[in-house]
Amino acid sequence: MSLDDHTPSVGILANPAAGRDIRRLVAQASVFPIAEKRNMITRLFTSLGALGVATVYMMPDEIGIANRIRHALETPPPAGQTWPEVVFLDMVVEGSAADTLVAVEMMAALGVGGIIVLGGDGTHRLVASRAGDIPLTALSTGTNNVFPAMREATIAGLAAGLVATGQVPGAEVSERNKALRIDVNGVASDLALIDLCTSTALWVGSRALWRADGLDQLFLSFAEADAIGLSSIGGIIRPVARGAKGGLWLNLAEPQAAPMVVTAPLAPGLMVDIGIEAVNDLRPGEAVPLRAARGVVALDGEREIEFSPTDKLAVRLEWDGPLTLDISKVMAYAAEQGLLTRVDETSRHANQQGE
Repeated sequence: MSLDDHTPSVGILANPAAGRDIRRLVAQASVFPIAEKRNMITRLFTSLGALGVATVYMMPDEIGIANRIRHALETPPPAGQTWPEVVFLDMVVEGSAADTLVAVEMMAALGVGGIIVLGGDGTHRLVASRAGDIPLTALSTGTNNVFPAMREATIAGLAAGLVATGQVPGAEVSERNKALRIDVNGVASDLALIDLCTSTALWVGSRALWRADGLDQLFLSFAEADAIGLSSIGGIIRPVARGAKGGLWLNLAEPQAAPMVVTAPLAPGLMVDIGIEAVNDLRPGEAVPLRAARGVVALDGEREIEFSPTDKLAVRLEWDGPLTLDISKVMAYAAEQGLLTRVDETSRHANQQGE
């Protein structure tokens, strides 16, 4: 539990490596600099402090976000602003995905009322795997950003703070998300929030998936026609909304041997032809075995799992993914209830007397 059960707290998970993978080299994707992540975080502090959030827990890192935040904390906030106490988690930093997993587990143990995530699809996948029912505020700072939204941090901080302090009931403004589950030899192994893709490549390599060579099957929890990344393939063919009951799975092939070819944006500035053999509905709870005997599985665009002919893998779509805040709903609720307004009772009484 938190240090004080009655003291509202929030976790901020900012992936320092988000938006800095190999796709920056092979396409024209922009870099999301550390300086802007720092600025977003300080804007979050302002909103959270204004709403009475007492403590913010953050993950330390070796790339520069933590040091920049510590430096910002040495200077008083702008006039009239109050920032929460910022506590960096006491953890060993390895500079890998394990840091995110450990940090989220520690935030959950401390009883945070929400976690604000700054990152791309891969970062949000990691947070979702450990967050349980803690509501996430998903902010886009990665390469492929289908799951998180590009929102102003000030407003995102207000939404997260309103829910963390109990002023807005989280159950009314949170949404449950779908998740793609991968079972390896009958045991649940990992999850993807948007896309799970198999490739006949025999190694994980640079992790980020940006080439179509060897792609074999693609499973999608949702698919939007205006998305970037692997989910755009399904979105161009048969869009599936985030709230739709089911998803899609596609059998892929080399373009020259396929009955259908889709030209899809696999990364910012990178258009690739993808051959399509078949498009199928993916029903919740249905286990679909992989057809490839060996290869790798990519989760939300990053290769994570190698498998061989002795392994049996299957994919399931489940409605047990993370909870995310609907920022627009939070702010609409706050407006309807007057949570961000104050009325001068003396002036109002005088005005009523004069009517």
